Amino acid sequence: MVAKTGKTSNAELNFEEEDVPYEEEILRNAYSVKHWLRYIDHKAKAPNNGVNLVYERALKELPGSYKIWYNYLRTRRKQVRGKIPTDPMYEQVNNTFERALVFMHKMPRIWIDYGVFMTTQCKVTRTRHVFDRALRALPITQHGRIWPLFLKFVQRFDMPETALRVYRRYLKLFPEDAEEYVEYLQQVEKLDEAAQQLADIVDNEHFVSKHGKSNHQLWNELCDLISKNPHKVHSLNVDAIIRGGLRRYTDQLGHLWNSLADYYVRSGLFDRARDIYEEAIQTVTTVRDFTQVFDEYAQFEELSLNKRMEEVAKNEEATEEDDIDVELRLSRFEYLMERRLLLLNSVLLRQNPHNVHEWHKRVNLYEDKPTEIINTYTEAVQTVQPKLAVGKLHTLWVEFAKFYESNGQVEDARVVFERGTEVEYVKVEDLAAVWCEWAEMELRQQQFEAALKLMQRATAMPKRKVAYHDDSETVQSRLHRSLKVWSMYADLEESFGTFKTCKAVYERIIDLKICTPQVIINYGMFLEEHNYFEEAYRAYEKGIALFKWPNVYDIWNSYLSKFLARYGGTKLERARDLFEQCLDQCPAEHAKYFYLLYAKLEEEHGLARHAMSVYDRATSAVKEEEMFDMYNIFVKKAAEIYGLPRTREIYEKAIEALPEQHMRHMCVKFAELETKLGEVDRARAIYAHCSQVCDPRITADFWQTWKEFEVRHGNEDTMREMLRIKRSIQATYNTQVNMMAAQFVNTNTNGVAADAGAGSGPDAMRLLEEKARQAAAEAKQKPAEKAASNITFVRGETQGGAKGKENTVVNPDEIDIGDSEDDDDDEEEEPQQPSGDQAEAGQATTKTDDEGLIMKKLRFEQKAIPAKVFGSLKPTNQSDSDEG
Repeated sequence: MVAKTGKTSNAELNFEEEDVPYEEEILRNAYSVKHWLRYIDHKAKAPNNGVNLVYERALKELPGSYKIWYNYLRTRRKQVRGKIPTDPMYEQVNNTFERALVFMHKMPRIWIDYGVFMTTQCKVTRTRHVFDRALRALPITQHGRIWPLFLKFVQRFDMPETALRVYRRYLKLFPEDAEEYVEYLQQVEKLDEAAQQLADIVDNEHFVSKHGKSNHQLWNELCDLISKNPHKVHSLNVDAIIRGGLRRYTDQLGHLWNSLADYYVRSGLFDRARDIYEEAIQTVTTVRDFTQVFDEYAQFEELSLNKRMEEVAKNEEATEEDDIDVELRLSRFEYLMERRLLLLNSVLLRQNPHNVHEWHKRVNLYEDKPTEIINTYTEAVQTVQPKLAVGKLHTLWVEFAKFYESNGQVEDARVVFERGTEVEYVKVEDLAAVWCEWAEMELRQQQFEAALKLMQRATAMPKRKVAYHDDSETVQSRLHRSLKVWSMYADLEESFGTFKTCKAVYERIIDLKICTPQVIINYGMFLEEHNYFEEAYRAYEKGIALFKWPNVYDIWNSYLSKFLARYGGTKLERARDLFEQCLDQCPAEHAKYFYLLYAKLEEEHGLARHAMSVYDRATSAVKEEEMFDMYNIFVKKAAEIYGLPRTREIYEKAIEALPEQHMRHMCVKFAELETKLGEVDRARAIYAHCSQVCDPRITADFWQTWKEFEVRHGNEDTMREMLRIKRSIQATYNTQVNMMAAQFVNTNTNGVAADAGAGSGPDAMRLLEEKARQAAAEAKQKPAEKAASNITFVRGETQGGAKGKENTVVNPDEIDIGDSEDDDDDEEEEPQQPSGDQAEAGQATTKTDDEGLIMKKLRFEQKAIPAKVFGSLKPTNQSDSDEG
C-alpha cells in the first residue's frame, strides 16, 4: 500500500517516495535483470543496508543470475575495504560467497574472487579449502586460472609442506613448470627434493625449459647443487650422477671432475677428494680440462697445508705427529708441482699416443731416472704404430739404443737395433736410418768389421725382384735399393775395405741405377786416388749415360777438369771429342762455362782459329743475358790474337744479334774502335746506325757520346747532320707530343679533359699546339750562355791526350793540304753567320730554335796554312800566320 504521506508502509519494508517508480516496475517485471540493475544503480548511493536489501530481493527472484551475483559480491567487498580482517562484516561477505557458489560453482571468476578475498584475510586453512574446492568444482580446462593464485598463496605463507604437496599436484597438470618448483625448493632449503626434481628434469629427454636453458646447463646446475650441499642431499648418488655426466658431456670433463672432488671436500673426505683429483688428471684428454683440474688440485693442497700449519701454530702443545703431518702435506704439494710437466705430457699423449715428438719430450722429463726412461722407451715403441705415427718412428728405436750405449750396455743396444730393423716402417728411409745408426754405433765401438757386415746384411738382395716404390711390399724387401744404405756401405768400404770390394760396391750402385751425380763424382775421385785414371773416366762416362741435363753438369765439370788437368794438350783430339759431346745437348744456362773451358784449351794447346771458332759458337749458344759478356770476351780474344782490325766483323755480328740495350753499348765500343783506327767516317756511320733505336728521351747518354764525338772529330755539317738525325728519331718516337699530352692531362683534368671526352678533338689539338709554341718562346728567351754550347770543332783526331797521340794510326796516303779557301770565306763571313743560319732555317722548317742558337755560337779552331802553299808569296793576313 502507498500512503498519501509519501512513505511506504509494509510489514517488512519501508520505501522512500523516489523508490516508488522502481518498485512499480519491479512489480510488473519481477524477473527482469535489467529492471533490477536499474533499481540497484538508483540505490548505489544509499546506505549499505538499502542496496544490499535490493540485491537480496533480486537474488531471491533471480538466484541464477551471474551478473547480479557478481555485482553483489563486488559491492560487498567494497563495503569491507579498509576494515580489519576480524570485522564481522568479513564473515558476512564470506557467507555471501558461499551462498553464491551454491548457484555459481561453475563460474571461475567467482572462485577467483573468493580465493583472493580469502587470501587477504590470512585464513590459511579456509583459503586452502576454497582453492581446493574450486579445483574440484571447475572443469580441468579452467584450472589454469586457479593455479597461479593457489601457488602464489602457498608461497606467501611459511608452510613448506603444504606448498610441496600443492606443487606436486600442480606439476601433474603442468610438468613443464618444474623449474619453478625447483627454484621454490631452493628458496625453502629443501635441497634434497630440488636435486631429485632436477635429476628427473635432466633424465627427461623431452623436457623443454621455459627459460631457454639447455640440458647441459640444467646438468651443471644439478652438479653444482649436489656437490656444494653434500649434507643436505641424501637421496641421490652424487658420485654416480657426476660420473654419468663425465661419460655424457666429454667437453666439460674438467668442470665435472672438479664438482665431484668438491663434493668430497665439502663432505670432509679429503683423501677421497685427493683420489678424485688424481684420477682426473690421469684421464682428461685436453689441456684445458687438465689445467682446470690441476689448478683446483693445487689450490686444494695449498689450502689444506695452510690450514694445518695454522692449527699447529695455534696449538701450543703441538706434538711430533703434528709436525710429521705438516711435512707430509708439504711434500705432497711439492711432488704435485714437480709432476706438472709430466702430467701435461701424459695429457698430450692421451690425445695422440702415436706422437713421437711427445714421447721424446717425456724421456727428457725423466732426466737422471734410467728406470723410468727405459720404461718410457719400451712403452713408446710398443704403443706407436708405424702407419699412425706423427713424426719419425725410427728415432725412438735409435735413441733407445743410444741410451743403452751411453750407459755402457752395448749388447742391449744391439738387441734394440735388431728389433728396430724388424719394424714395418712406412718409408724405406726410416729403416735405412736404423741400419746406418747401427753401423755408426759399431764404428764408435771400434768394431769396423761388424759395421761392414751390417752393411752387407742391409744391402743383401731379396730372393725375388721387388720394385722400390711398391708400397705393397715390406720395407725390408725394398731396402737393397736404398741409396742411403749403399752410400754408407761405400764410405765404409772406402775407409776400411779393399780397393776391389769398394769398387764392387760402387759398380753395384751404378748397376742398380740408384746413384746420384755425387756418387759418380765420389767414385771417380776414389779411382783417381788409387791412380786408376782411365777407370775413373769410364765411371764418369757411365754417369753421363745415366743422367741428363742439368743433372749431368757436375759430372761433366769434374770429368773435363780432371781430364785437362792430367793430359793438357797431349790428347787434344780426345779432349775435343769430349767437349763436342758435352756441348751437343748442353742447355744455354750451362753452356758458357764449357765454351770458355773449350776455348782456353784451344788457346793453350790448339789452334787460334779453332779458339775463335769456339768463341763464335759460344756467342749464339749461351743465354741471351750472357751474350753481351760473351761477345766482349770474343772481341778481347780476337784483338789479342789477330789485332784490332779483325774485331770489326765480330762487332758487326754482335750488333745484329744483341738486343737493343746491349747493342747500343756494342755500337759505342765499335765506334770507339774505328776512331782509334782513324776511321772517323766509319765511326760516324756506326753512330748513325745505332741512333735508329735510341729514343732521345731515354738514351741521352748515347746522344751525348755522339755529340762529344762530333765536337772532337766533326765539323758544322756533321753536327747539323747529327742534330737532324736526332730530330728525325725524336719525331719517330713522338716524345714531344707524348710529354705535352701527359702534362696536359695532368694539369687540365677538370677542364680540357672533359671537353675532349665530349668530342671537342680540334680544341684539344689547338691547346697542344699553343703549349708547344709557348715552350718554343720560352726557349728563345733563355740566355745565350745557357742556350749555346761551348762546343769547339777541331780536325778529326783518333784520341785526346798524350796517350792518344802515341796510339794514333797514320794513313800514309793522306795529303795534308791544310784548310781550303772556303774556310777563309767562312771566316770572313763569320759576322754575318746569324743571317745565313736564319735563311737556312727558313728553308728547313723542321729545325728547332735551339739548334739555331747552338749553331750561331759555334767557334772553329783554325789551323795555319802551311807556308809551302804560298810559295814565294807573302801571306796577306799576318794574324793567320801568327795563329799557325
